[in-house]
Amino acid sequence: MVDLPDAQDQQRPRPQPPAGQVKASSRWVAIVTGAISILIGVLYLLLITVLDSRGPLRPPPPEALGYVQMDGAASAPGGAAAVPPPG
Repeated sequence: MVDLPDAQDQQRPRPQPPAGQVKASSRWVAIVTGAISILIGVLYLLLITVLDSRGPLRPPPPEALGYVQMDGAASAPGGAAAVPPPG
């Protein structure tokens, strides 16, 4: 059987933590969350700086894409169009 609360239990106020304790807890959560977001931002900027310092991006060589050299002409796998030779 379910024990139903009587009318007296419903009118009794629930105990609440002191107001200063709730503010201090939420303040620490905000400080920690802010610190984590600033840390992520700084790490992102460092990563971008390192990646940009490597110079401009160049396309990979045709061998990396699966193209093979046959009789002086580049041939793509599966009959796809080949990249024209430079110059």
